[in-house]
Amino acid sequence: MAAPWFMFATGIENSYPTIKNGAVRVDELDKCGHYKHWRRDFELLQELDIRYLRYGPPIHRIWLGQGRYDWSFPDQTFGVLKTMDIVPIVDLCHFGVPDWIGNFQNPEIPTLFADYARAFAQRFPWVQLYTPVNEMFICATFSAAYGWWNEQLSSDTAFVTALKHIVKANILAMAAILEIRPDAIFIQSESSEYFHADEPDAIGHAEIMNARRFLSLDLNYGRRVDSEMYQFLLDNGMTRDEYQFFMTHRLRQHCIMGNDYYVTNEHRVAPDGRTWAAGEIFGYAEITRQYYERYRLPVMHTETNLAQGLNGDEAVTWLRKEWANVMRVRNSGVPIVGFTWYSLTDQVDWDTALREENGRVNALGLYDLDRNIRPVGKAYQLLIQRWRRVLPTQSVCLTVPIIPPSQFESAHAVSQQEAARNLSQAAPTSPTMADHAG
Repeated sequence: MAAPWFMFATGIENSYPTIKNGAVRVDELDKCGHYKHWRRDFELLQELDIRYLRYGPPIHRIWLGQGRYDWSFPDQTFGVLKTMDIVPIVDLCHFGVPDWIGNFQNPEIPTLFADYARAFAQRFPWVQLYTPVNEMFICATFSAAYGWWNEQLSSDTAFVTALKHIVKANILAMAAILEIRPDAIFIQSESSEYFHADEPDAIGHAEIMNARRFLSLDLNYGRRVDSEMYQFLLDNGMTRDEYQFFMTHRLRQHCIMGNDYYVTNEHRVAPDGRTWAAGEIFGYAEITRQYYERYRLPVMHTETNLAQGLNGDEAVTWLRKEWANVMRVRNSGVPIVGFTWYSLTDQVDWDTALREENGRVNALGLYDLDRNIRPVGKAYQLLIQRWRRVLPTQSVCLTVPIIPPSQFESAHAVSQQEAARNLSQAAPTSPTMADHAG
């Protein structure tokens, strides 16, 4: 009953940070027309033969207050996904929280968000795959280090505060979901970064940044951070008790490490610490190898895209390049279980990282906003057709124990959940020595 080991996926772009000191909510589900065209968007998945969808309900429209929810939209959308037997990877928090919570400086966020995650899992018990908090490192960086979104702060203390609240929220949400769905699988979609020293005097800055990029996953997986990062955390507001929480809450056995990679993920570093885009130097395969060697978890390529470009073929070329990188990762012995072109449709205003409301359409999707297929959509459709037949025959042992929605109440599904519950109760409550290695 386990699903074929490789998940070809796409996603519905659902970012919703606030800007202008919280006065404006940037809602990509609205800007990209999903509220109006959601039925058609799901039909597009069938046309592409995509069975896995990164999909997040709009938390700011659903979560009205503590213990108060409006489930009307997710009841409709998730009801149709279940009927279509599409497996959602549910994205519960994508760069923003409801207005009544404020922003990521709020220390109550972790426990409040765990309540929301539990309520969602109770409402939709057939959902098995989750990304509780999307791109935790990017969310903390853009909100509290760069000053772009939400709290719009720019300090190390604000960054550490946001980061510890975001990661703790992710951990508590995983624990809450596991109470309802003991065989839940968590796919951490996190940006994979690398910082290149532009000259010898920049090496020190680059080394610090290359240690800092791991902070969210180190804390999430209970891996001891590097000594310099430990001092950085404590100097900027994390207490020893808070750090110990992350080291003793061990849920990594339920996780797949999702690595997001774009052409903007590699950076050049100047001697004064300034950074700017480096373009693709190492590429997805090399950077993913670095993350895999640190965490030793199954991997999924959870986001990538590139604009169609003036020639009309730039996105297709990037798709082929990323797929070649996925195959290189796989052939090197890393257990990679999926690939995602993000997103299904074009996006709006991501050329300014959602900081400005210009209404500019970014041609990044498999379809445009009129729901016409783009060349990269046709290329991805063909790639799926060709490789879906081949990959399972090359790895008959590696599978992900996914229960399709249509089989949620089957005897096998019940047995799998019971086995997962028993394993969870028998699992050690503290990290092993391997979790602290490095």
